[in-house]
Amino acid sequence: MGVLDPVCRIFKEKAERVSAVVTLVKNDHEAIGYALDLCEKKETCQLLASGCQSPLSTRAVALCEEKQQKVIAAPCLAPDRFRKLEIGCQDRGIVLVGEDLRRHLAGIDIAFTVADYGIAETGTLVLDSTSEDLRLATMVSEVHVAVLPLSRLRRTAFELEPELTEMMQNPTRYIAFITGASRTADIERVLALGVHGPLELHVLLLEDR
Repeated sequence: MGVLDPVCRIFKEKAERVSAVVTLVKNDHEAIGYALDLCEKKETCQLLASGCQSPLSTRAVALCEEKQQKVIAAPCLAPDRFRKLEIGCQDRGIVLVGEDLRRHLAGIDIAFTVADYGIAETGTLVLDSTSEDLRLATMVSEVHVAVLPLSRLRRTAFELEPELTEMMQNPTRYIAFITGASRTADIERVLALGVHGPLELHVLLLEDR
């Protein structure tokens, strides 16, 4: 990782304390390459494939066959970014999904998103998740890769107040605050990762300023 300014260092430290992986990238090419490499190296999401050895309906068999390929979900990406990712996925035999994520609820390997803002003091990502597809991608994927432009990083939540106030002018808007990978604990205080969301969160700090 290159040299980070004080605010970036705070974000990195806080995010890594809650198990996030933070990496500095110079451009979209590096960010997309990171997500593709990560998807290629990980094991295929097995949720749909499990049970495929049992007697199944025609539709279930089709799902099992479909899940022999890895899946990246990238809803709400700008068209140019989506096209770059699409070309990379085609080259590596990875399925890219941009919408209708209800068809892939148990088979998303990587969610690739661009965060609207970041809060350094807590290592938090802020995403306008009004889109159902974006909500699903960041909740049911095994790994979430989020690009955070450095121009959108703020030291504290108070510094983000004007932007948040504007975002929430629409009462139907859904704003998500994501800090680290999904985690929960049972009554015996046993910590488990990935129960209510991704097992891993990778934050790519994009040098755009």
